[in-house]
Amino acid sequence: MASGFAIVTPASRGLGFAFARQLLAQTNLPVVATARRDCDEVRSDLVNGITTSQKADERLHVFKVDVTDESAISSMVSNIRDVHPDTHLRLAITVPGTLHVEKTPSQIDYLKALDSFKTNSLAPMLLMKHLSPLLPTKSAAPFLDTPSSPSHPEDSLQLPTHAIYAMMAARVGSISDNATGGWYSYRASKAAVFQLAKTFDLHLRTRSRDRALAVAMHPGTVQTDFTRDYWEGRDMLQPHEAADRLLRVICAMGAGPDEGRGRCWDWKGEEVLP
Repeated sequence: MASGFAIVTPASRGLGFAFARQLLAQTNLPVVATARRDCDEVRSDLVNGITTSQKADERLHVFKVDVTDESAISSMVSNIRDVHPDTHLRLAITVPGTLHVEKTPSQIDYLKALDSFKTNSLAPMLLMKHLSPLLPTKSAAPFLDTPSSPSHPEDSLQLPTHAIYAMMAARVGSISDNATGGWYSYRASKAAVFQLAKTFDLHLRTRSRDRALAVAMHPGTVQTDFTRDYWEGRDMLQPHEAADRLLRVICAMGAGPDEGRGRCWDWKGEEVLP
């Protein structure tokens, strides 16, 4: 079987951008990235600084996609089938997220809360719906190779022989970890991702068995535009650090029933309980 391909969506900035860059730099996988606008600029930024020998420009496709628009997601998958015919999705990183802060119930705004659920809950669900047929089935042969960076083999990401479908959750979406309250729409919408990862993984256990798994991820507190209001006085990871550590956590995970699939894991490799 061919090496498969990876997708990071969205990938125009922050963690998504960092994930796509890491995959281009640390593997030789073809990478699909998405952005809502300025796709040419995103493409240029993603390949900038990656050595010519890694052929990042040849391996990268950037599609214009609004992840809250199902028709756009469906069109993207059609384009992927054209670009990578008869090739399975090997690694999916879906990271849509938005934050509207409500410290008290009186601050909840209907339209902003609706936006939270559309972006944080429904977008991952729709991406899962349309990308899932691209994952290998139980009758598919394992991915036999572990594509690595020819320029920096010591830093290469060692990919498993099964597919991984990873969704970005957040520790504040954990009900058991909620000790401070607030952030109502963000907490509730991110809690849904824990459930999506578990439910989708149960589907994959039947459809794909040990050929594919689903997990949720928590990146830690990362210094991006998303967290700009909280930078002061906090010890934060840089996006490339969080992306690198999360990729290594999920790629080291086996596809057996008791090896971590269907659960949420943080950048340190520790489980975040729902």
